[in-house]
Amino acid sequence: MSLCYSLHVAPGKPAVSGDLAPGEKQRTWSPTTATLISGNREAVLVDALMTVAEARKLTDWIAATGKHLTTIYVTHGHGDHFFGASTVLERFPDARVVATPRVVRAMHEQVGPALLDGFWRPLFPDQIADRPVVAEPLTESAFELEGEPLIPVELGHSDTDNTTALHLPSIGVVIAGDAVYNDVHPYLAESADGGMEAWLGALEIIEALDPHTVIAGHKRPGADDGPHNIAETRRYIQDFAAAARDTGTALELYERVLAQHPDRVNPGVLWRSARAVKG
Repeated sequence: MSLCYSLHVAPGKPAVSGDLAPGEKQRTWSPTTATLISGNREAVLVDALMTVAEARKLTDWIAATGKHLTTIYVTHGHGDHFFGASTVLERFPDARVVATPRVVRAMHEQVGPALLDGFWRPLFPDQIADRPVVAEPLTESAFELEGEPLIPVELGHSDTDNTTALHLPSIGVVIAGDAVYNDVHPYLAESADGGMEAWLGALEIIEALDPHTVIAGHKRPGADDGPHNIAETRRYIQDFAAAARDTGTALELYERVLAQHPDRVNPGVLWRSARAVKG
């Protein structure tokens, strides 16, 4: 039997913040994807969501498959993709949590007091595990699920530094983490000073793998996971970069890009990206 995959998309959720986009009454976190790769008996989870509540729903979904969860792979260091791992491990204590060494270093920064207590907990009070788990570093270039290779792919900077994708060559799937966004506004707040150009390079790395399925870390629930999402993410970044050059304020940048991409989920992310780039 070849591998198969299924997706669990946690819906967007409110965050506690006064940093609101024009017209917003509530800051919202984008819908977030967790992917389960399954063989006959065992499974690997890619990214483990953020809050305790959504991670518990995730574990119920995994348990319903009847598969033995062996591994949780973390694509990148942002806490919304791994803080839920400690809750998943309560249900599946035999699973190991792994990531590339650079991602592990980024995870350690995320669970430090400056970010965990200074950023994440104020946004989501009483919703994040007391002690989020950090992955162990992968020392091998690939790992296996029932004899099939799962290959971490170093992407460099995408929506943050030192991101990865996970390539499943036997079934033509790339789980792209936050290097690809699917009908959701990409987070560009960490992509000034050459970051957008680096992100475009990351998309080229994914495209060169010639996948027929590309799973985004943030996606509109139900949206198609075709490789067209690579090109659409590229176009958004290029549009944002051009608008950043041609506008003087965060509001002008926000309005320009929103007019070009009016239907993507969560324009509040665009506002925070515009503010970061325009200082």
